[in-house]
Formats: sequence, C-alpha cells, structure tokens
Amino acid sequence: MTVRRSSFVARARTDGRDWLLEAEEPLATLQLRSGGELPGIIATPALLELVRKSRLYGLRLARPIRAQDDHEQVTAWVEISPDPEGEGCVIGVSNWQILPLQDSDGREASQRRNGIARQIAELSARLGPRQDLLSVESQSPELGAVVAKMREGLGRPWTEFVDLEGNSHEQPLHWRLLDGARLRIPGSVRHWKAHLIPLGAPEPGSTGFELYFVAEERDEEAFASVQGPAVEGPAPAFSAAMGGEIAPVLRQPIARIIANAETIRSQLAGPLAEEYSNYAADITSAGEHLLALIDDLTDLEVVEDEQFTTAPDHVDLSDLARRAAGILGMRARERGIRIDAPQKGEKVPAIGEFRRVLQILLNLIGNAIRYSPEGSVVWLRVETEGEIARIVVADQGEGLAEAQQARVFNKFERLGRSGDGGTGLGLYISRKLARAMGGELSVESAPGQGARFVLDLPADTPIAAD
Repeated sequence: MTVRRSSFVARARTDGRDWLLEAEEPLATLQLRSGGELPGIIATPALLELVRKSRLYGLRLARPIRAQDDHEQVTAWVEISPDPEGEGCVIGVSNWQILPLQDSDGREASQRRNGIARQIAELSARLGPRQDLLSVESQSPELGAVVAKMREGLGRPWTEFVDLEGNSHEQPLHWRLLDGARLRIPGSVRHWKAHLIPLGAPEPGSTGFELYFVAEERDEEAFASVQGPAVEGPAPAFSAAMGGEIAPVLRQPIARIIANAETIRSQLAGPLAEEYSNYAADITSAGEHLLALIDDLTDLEVVEDEQFTTAPDHVDLSDLARRAAGILGMRARERGIRIDAPQKGEKVPAIGEFRRVLQILLNLIGNAIRYSPEGSVVWLRVETEGEIARIVVADQGEGLAEAQQARVFNKFERLGRSGDGGTGLGLYISRKLARAMGGELSVESAPGQGARFVLDLPADTPIAAD
C-alpha cells in the first residue's frame, strides 16, 4: 500500500491499547462528538476494528468506513499501517464526506459508546433501579478480590466497593453523575472508568442498569502471560481444570466474539446487508450458548465438590422473585410473555445464600420463558408453610409426563429437546444448590397443563424468648 500523505485530509496516531493519542481535524472532532476523549480509546467502532486488526496482525489496511457522531454521518477512506516507531498504528484519512444526521437526541452516539464499553470492559454487572448489585462477572485475575466482595454484597450499591476519584458526596449518586466517573479498585494498580447503561422506558434506569468497568491502562501481566512459557507437568483432569483454568481462558475470547458480532448485527459500524446481519445474530446466539455451557460446567464442578457449602443468610423470597423477574423481564416481553411476580410489600423470609437462590430462580424463570407459548403468563407465588418458605414458578407450557418428571433433574437431561440453547445442567445444578441450603427443588406437572417448579427453603422464623 502506497501512503500518499499529501492527499490526506487528516492524520492520526494510536498506541498499543488502540487509544487515539493525537489526531488532526476533522477526525479529532469526530472522536470527541462520538463520546470519546483525546487521548482515549477510539470511539468510532469501524475505525477501532481496522486499527485493532492492523496492530494485531501487522497489516497495512485501506478501507472505506462509515461512521456518525451526534450531528453528522461521515464516510471516508482510511489507510492504516503499523507505527514503525511505536506499538500502535498510523492513520491517514482522505475523501471525507459528511451528511446531516436526523438524530437530535443523540441515541446513535449513545449506542456506539455502549457498544464500545461492552466490548472492552473487564468487569460487567447488572444493577437494580437503586444501583444495587444483582450480579457481577469478570475474568480478570486482577479484579478477583473486588468481584468476590461484590458477590458477597449483592443487594448493596456498587459504589461501596470502589473509590470514586475526586468525589466526597454521599453515595449513591445519580447515575448520570457516575457514568464516566474515574475510580480506583482495591487490589488494582490501574485507573478505571465506570460506564452505566440505563434500562427501562420512559424513565431511564427504572428497571435497572448495566455497569461496566473499563481500564485506562493495559493489563501488562495478562498481556505478558499470553506470550509466556507453557506450564510444564501433567495436564489436570478436565473436571478440576474447568473452573480454575479452562473457563477463564475460554470466556474472554468468546465474550469478544459475542461483542463483535453484536456490533455487526446492530450495524454500529455502518449499514449491512440483511443476510450478514442475520449471520452475526447467529454468531451471537452460538457464542451465548457456549458461555452458558462454560458457566454450567463451572457450576457443576463446584456443586459436585465434596467440600461445597453455601453461605446461609436472611433472605426474602418475594424480593428475590421480583429481582429475577426484573432481570428476565425484557426476554419475556420479546416473546410476549408476562411475568406475574409477588407484589411489593409481600415478604416471605427464608434462610439461604442470596446469589444461589437468585441463580436458581433465574434458571427456573428462564426455562419457563423458553418453553411457554407466546402470549402466556409465568406466575411466581410465595408462601410460608410451617418451617418451610416456598416459591413456585408456574408456566403454561406443554407440561411434563410422569416419566419426564422423574428424569428432568438428571445431569445433561434435555428431554429430547435440541437447538433451544439449553445445556441440560441447569435443573441438576439448581437442585444441588437447593439441597446444599437445606431445601428441596421439585416439580408438579401434567401433559398440556404446564409445569410448577417448587423451591422449598428453611423459613426464617424468629426464635421465641425463654
């Protein structure tokens, strides 16, 4: 590729993190109006993808790109080559053309920022409407300590687990003040930024938030380990290696595949023929299935360990049911299914581990949504019966015959289903978890009459005074 520097309308330079270190106009303005910073990670997905390929594979690339900020749609020709004097790339831009964009409220720019955050984040979490933690995931060993504390503190505001730089106000702050906030994470030497994506309409955040932690510096130890020497010695058994060694290695590349496919599917990098958008959707679905399988195999290793125990606590089954319904509400609405959850003010105290009970409910409700007909209802009912606290997840699906009920909790049991994204481990793991908490998971069903999955736990009854 011949670099015709005199024909470029703008030049730019990146580093080994794919940060735009310097850029000439109009590329600099596009970076800032797309929600990025200078210096900062490239905020145009199409350009970010090309720069990353050029850097990783040492290629010189020339491509047309289409991008847009919150004011204009831009088409341009870019030429990218690895920087001979650094770890990044040199960018040349020509044939810059702009058209007005009919997006006065900046939705497209916001979607692009969200897509970038999902792709490069090293920690992701799901929050409730009060920014309380519902779940948290990270494959970064550097963040292992804070992830463990967050999981122990589910139900508390996420801001309790990090240090917000330059902020002494009472927590939690309004989410708009926290979106983009710089923070320090205990146990990490790097600087981080929080990225909050509000869920719900018409009031953003009314059904919760997605939270992402994006590092401002590269993880040098992780980068070095990719090229490090192979570990000598005998290979560990598959079951013992799944959670500790194989799962972390697999999760990150699969998550990247899903993020890239979702960026393509949603056409954040520019218009795309419908068949290619459908291919990207298939890739996303397959990647999510692989991640689900990895998670289930990891949980399988945990629950089958002879030393496995849960951390009993005081929980409210009604509150957990509402949380689970909120997390899966969008999936249900996409299929026209309504989740009928317990009303606010209804309480059923129980003894169990918060995140494990939530895990069971997410599995049961997810199955009910998957196997129920469009336009049906999934009911969540709670009650206390003596020393038992109970929650029932009932659906209007096809139901289970007596022989199927006897097998439904078996390991890898699919009951003849295929292609539905399940792994055949969810109910087996859920029953193991229920029994580890001193409870039970059972099913009541009949063909054509739906299914009722019943989770029983020890009731949290006050101890009578002598």
